Amino acid sequence: MNASLTTAASQPTRQTLDILTTLIGFNTVSRESNLGLIEWVRDHLERHGAVTRLTYDAERRKANLFATLGDAGPGRFGTVFSGHTDVVPVTGQKWDTDPFVAHVADGKLFGRGACDMKGFIAICMARLPAIDLARLHTPLHFSFSYDEEVGCLGVRELLADLQQNDIRPTGVIIGEPTMMQPVIAHKGKRSYRCSVHGHAAHSSCPHLGINSIDFAAMMQLKIREIALRVRHSGVQDDDFDVPYSSIATTLTSGGNAPNIIPDKAEFVFEHRFLPGIDPAEVFEEVKAYAEQEILPQMRIDGVQGRIEFETLTSYPGMCTPADDPLVTSALRILGSERARKVGFGTEGGLFGQAGMPAVICGPGDIAHAHKPNEFVTLEQLARCERFFDNFIASAHLQPV
Repeated sequence: MNASLTTAASQPTRQTLDILTTLIGFNTVSRESNLGLIEWVRDHLERHGAVTRLTYDAERRKANLFATLGDAGPGRFGTVFSGHTDVVPVTGQKWDTDPFVAHVADGKLFGRGACDMKGFIAICMARLPAIDLARLHTPLHFSFSYDEEVGCLGVRELLADLQQNDIRPTGVIIGEPTMMQPVIAHKGKRSYRCSVHGHAAHSSCPHLGINSIDFAAMMQLKIREIALRVRHSGVQDDDFDVPYSSIATTLTSGGNAPNIIPDKAEFVFEHRFLPGIDPAEVFEEVKAYAEQEILPQMRIDGVQGRIEFETLTSYPGMCTPADDPLVTSALRILGSERARKVGFGTEGGLFGQAGMPAVICGPGDIAHAHKPNEFVTLEQLARCERFFDNFIASAHLQPV
């Protein structure tokens, strides 16, 4: 770490930098275990008086952490500060420094997860000593999940555990990178794998085969047709950068050799839909086209082709009312006039479905996430520290 860093208004505290350095040192790429980081954070929280609980994945290689400061008891109380612990892979990316060793230069802290979103988690941990537990009139919660990057998987187990134990906080602040601007809505997402099974033949005799690539291409053209219709005549929300629900094919593969009519092709398509839109309508239209238009053509000499669909990712959109008390508090503390809406997804929609309205607000720019040389600026970390302190003081502490 750079020894010349200070704790001036534009600089984060040494505690935040030290903890962020520690968190980046844990390789929590989604395919790896996150237990080392989770157990470190759990122990840190417990040293500062928190009551903690873990929920595990089926193999017990990963865990969510939920922690409470103050007397929660059963019922609906308190704010949650929420983040995910997993990060995206670095494989194939060209980094100038080791992605799992924090590096400070030019007012930025580099490392995988620095922006998305270990910087926020580090701030939550670093500011714990500043909270006067004797003045807490409302409990304060922390939620740190696994496998957000691969479909918001872990938080579902955490939310089920909270429901079973009648722990119902009143709202959630999710520290995804928003440049410390409050966000109240994002799109939902569903992605699907479509597998088209045909019948192989020598390419000199195409009439003897069922060409899976051809029929997969027809399916993809139909998906594009639907996407264009939704773009130009569907529901619009100009508060989003992309004001319509988007639908796109993102991966495709098929074939065995240049001289074989392919018997299998696969493709993946996704639907990023505006809050309030039912994604089932698009999927059912695609499925009906496959069954009614494509499958009848996939027959030859008693052989029937088939088309199979698999849901890969599914999470709901988020839309917190602009007049929700959590939103008005965040706007007031941040000095913002209005909240934003974003296209990227978070766990916010799942919290909302569980009865906990969410505001997304965290340090860093989403444009710097998932890339080589990922970074968060020191100024953004400092701004988040001030927001955290001011929110706790206004919403959770008795006045002096």
